[in-house]
Amino acid sequence: MTVLGTRALNRATLARQLLLDRADVTVIDAVAHLCGLQAQEPQEPFVGLWSRVRGFDPAALSNLLTGRRVVRTHLMRRTVHLLTAEDALAWRARHDVMLRQKVLGTYRRELAGVDLEELTAAGLAVLADGEPRSMSELARAVAERWPAPGPRALGEMLVAALIPMVQLPPRGLWRMRAGVRNVLLSSWVGREIDPPAQDGADPVGQALVRRYLAAFGPAATADLRAWCGLAGLPAAVASVREELVAFRDERGRELLDLPDAPRPDPDTPAPVRFLPAFDNALLGYHDRGRIVDDAHRGLSVTGARVVLVDGRVAATWSVEDGTVIVSPLRRLSRADRAGVAEQGRSLASFLSDDDSDRVEIATSSD
Repeated sequence: MTVLGTRALNRATLARQLLLDRADVTVIDAVAHLCGLQAQEPQEPFVGLWSRVRGFDPAALSNLLTGRRVVRTHLMRRTVHLLTAEDALAWRARHDVMLRQKVLGTYRRELAGVDLEELTAAGLAVLADGEPRSMSELARAVAERWPAPGPRALGEMLVAALIPMVQLPPRGLWRMRAGVRNVLLSSWVGREIDPPAQDGADPVGQALVRRYLAAFGPAATADLRAWCGLAGLPAAVASVREELVAFRDERGRELLDLPDAPRPDPDTPAPVRFLPAFDNALLGYHDRGRIVDDAHRGLSVTGARVVLVDGRVAATWSVEDGTVIVSPLRRLSRADRAGVAEQGRSLASFLSDDDSDRVEIATSSD
């Protein structure tokens, strides 16, 4: 079985994530290809798409949100994701059990004795008037019946698990600050979510396997599980295995992939790329060694924004007074610093509507 080294996996990841070369695709096609973007920080997906889509116009994403073709909803790993409405409708039911388990993992003691079906019915009754509500408003509306758990536990169970909901614009629009207001996913997009398969088949699980590999492969089943949070996909993997090709990584793990998906030459040049907080390219794997050193793995879960140099995490970045501040994690060559500066200036211009192209690169700590 062919062994794929770390650099080969890195270049494959960059290609699948549209980071090896910006893609000439529509914004909605990019969101769909990426299987959504993690979006608990509302402005971060704009940077993620700017780094991936040639000529990205942030108004295009805002228009998709107000036009109800893209939605913000809890899904993979119980985190807020930006997804096409079609994917949200198709995938939501398959995630129901996982979402409940995730919330119970945090609030099991508080929710002990609460009948979740009754809680669901009570929440739907409150939402039947179609009025947007915050999580705390919805929790308070049912708290008289269940006073013991407290509003946080009730609210998270209702909004993040029991009832498929979306966060309404203006939250998530370009340059807009707004609190979270939730409505039913089905009422917002005008269609009920797809029901679970009744015959024991798992077409959604199979679709998730294929879509994940198209955007993240080659990957191990542990990577797939880490991405979506679903533990029950072995049968789906087994059912599509004949469609796939298999490799090994340098640790001996089996990696699965779509046969015709891009696996560039490991020596393919990789441009500097600025990634937002909680970017797919880092959080989409159990083993993130293909893109970040073990010493810096924690950056991906603390919300640090990172810079890829030669395809790997080499710096963090922030913005202060219109200036992009880059803090290297290792010594950068003169050519690397020039590439970071060039891309940093472009990012500063994007974030400031061309009012600033300032970038500062701190001295490496090495």
